[in-house]
Amino acid sequence: MAKPKIKHTEAELVILQLLWKLGPSSVREINDQLNKTRNTGYTTTLKIMQIMAEKGLVTRIKDGRNHIYSAAVEQKAAQRQLLDKLLNGVFSGSASNLVMQALGNHKATKEELEEIKRYISSLEGGES
Repeated sequence: MAKPKIKHTEAELVILQLLWKLGPSSVREINDQLNKTRNTGYTTTLKIMQIMAEKGLVTRIKDGRNHIYSAAVEQKAAQRQLLDKLLNGVFSGSASNLVMQALGNHKATKEELEEIKRYISSLEGGES
């Protein structure tokens, strides 16, 4: 059976990224992190995380007076789905166009380029 598509907003994706980075966290901890880059009210963060729990994007457990949230979606699964959506929706399924655009818009470090070369080499050798 195929997994259902992950449907999330940009704000939900930001919160998922924080949960992937920090691990299980309270609304306060996530809100404090959000406020490092944008002014976000606690109740806004709380509401978004409650909606995310309803959607199945996060799980929530009660810890005293706090609720601790964890990502219910694996980071790699979300990345795959977003990449597929971008690849098919914007680049007409052309992986080479997507890669060329990404490398053209972002100055890759020498280390990143070496990692890309190793990956391409492993694909050419039939390894994955």
